Amino acid sequence: MKLAVVGGGSTYTPELIDGFARLRDTLPVSELVLIDPATERLELIGGLARRIFARQGHPGRITTTSDLDSGVAGADAVLLQLRVGGQAARLQDETWPLECGCVGQETTGAGGLAKALRTVPVVLDIAERVRRASPDAWIIDFTNPVGIVTRALLQAGHKAVGLCNVAIGFQRKFAALLDVAPAQIHLDHVGLNHLTWELGVRLGGPDGEDVLPRLLAEHGGSVAADIQLPPVLLERLGVVPSYYLRYFYAHDEVVRELATKPSRAAEVAAMEKELLALYGDPALDEKPQLLAKRGGAFYSEAAVDLAAALLGGGDPTVQVVNTYNNGTLPFLPDDAVVEVQALVGADGPVPLAAPRLDPLYAGLTAHVTAYEDLALDAALRGGRDRVSKALLAHPLVGRFELAEGLTDRLLAHNKEHLPWA
Repeated sequence: MKLAVVGGGSTYTPELIDGFARLRDTLPVSELVLIDPATERLELIGGLARRIFARQGHPGRITTTSDLDSGVAGADAVLLQLRVGGQAARLQDETWPLECGCVGQETTGAGGLAKALRTVPVVLDIAERVRRASPDAWIIDFTNPVGIVTRALLQAGHKAVGLCNVAIGFQRKFAALLDVAPAQIHLDHVGLNHLTWELGVRLGGPDGEDVLPRLLAEHGGSVAADIQLPPVLLERLGVVPSYYLRYFYAHDEVVRELATKPSRAAEVAAMEKELLALYGDPALDEKPQLLAKRGGAFYSEAAVDLAAALLGGGDPTVQVVNTYNNGTLPFLPDDAVVEVQALVGADGPVPLAAPRLDPLYAGLTAHVTAYEDLALDAALRGGRDRVSKALLAHPLVGRFELAEGLTDRLLAHNKEHLPWA
C-alpha cells in the first residue's frame, strides 16, 4: 500500500508518522512519500520519520520529494495537509479582520474566506494531477477550511473525503471522563466542519445509551473549560458545541481577547522553529512532547482509521467525516458538505441518519452553508463582488459597510496569491 502526503514538510507530519508506525496492523503501509516544495524542512522531517519507523520496527519505506507528479504516482491514497502562504498568510488572516472589529481566525469569518480563496485553486490543481497519476487514489483532505475544500473536490468529481480531528478529540475526552475505552463512545456529531454539536454521547454504538446528560451533570465544568464557553450555556443547550462555536456564541469577547494577546499564528511560528530544531537532532526517534501543543491532536488515529476503511477491503466502519449531505440534514441541499457520522468502506462514506437539529442549530447551519456556497463560487471564479457577497452572507459579518471594508483588506493582503485580484 502506497500513501502520499502533500504538505509532508509540515511540522504536523511526525504526528501522522507516529500513528502510521503504531497502527501498522490497521493500515499496513509499504511505501510512504512525503511531498513538499520546502526541501530543507522536508529532509529534516523525512529523517525523523524514518527514525520513528525504525524505532517502532515498521518495515515500510519512507521517501521524500518536491516533485508532486512522481510522488503521487501509483498512490492508493493521497493526504492533503498544505497551507498556501504558510504561517505568514495565517498571521494576516488573524490580524486584519480585527481592524474591523471582527474575529481574526484562519478558518472562520473573513480570515477563513481568505484562506479558502487561496487554497481551493491550489488543491484542485493538485487533485487533477493526482487523478492523472493515480486515477483510483482516494484524496483525504485535512486542509482547512475542510468543508469548502472538500466540496470543491467532490464537485470536480474527485474521490475525496474530508477529515477533521474535532470529533475524535471529543471522543477521547469523553471516554477519559467516563473511564471507558474510546471505541465505546459513539457521538451524535452533527453540523458542518468547525460548526458542529455533540447532540448525544452513546455507549457501545449508535443505538447505545445516551449518557450526555450524565456527562454534563458530572463533568460540565471540565467540558466547558475545554471549549472556553460558560458552563451555564452548556446546561441551557444540553449539548456540547465544538470549540469553534465560541467564535459565534462569544464573538465580541473573543475579539477583545485577540486584540490584546499574541496571535495564534505568532505562537505557532515560534513553536515551529523549536520543533524544526528538535527534528534535526539525529538522536530523536519519536514525536516530541512539544508537538502536542501544535494542534491536530489525534489526527493520526483519525487518518489511519479513515484510510484503512477506504483501502482495507474489510467491513465498513462508522467514522465522522466530511462528505455530501445527500438528504442527511433535510434542510440543506444534497450537495452541501456536512460533518457527520458515516459508514465508510471501499466505495466511500455513506452518512448515517442524523438526529433532528433544533432550529437553534439548524438555522446557523443553513446560514453558514449559504456563505460556503458563495465562498466556493468566489474561490472558483474570483471577483471582488463575489468576495463581498460571501462576506455579506456570513453570520459573523452580515452588514454591507463591514463586508466592504473586510473585502478591501482581504484583497490587499492576498494579491500575491490571487492572480485575479
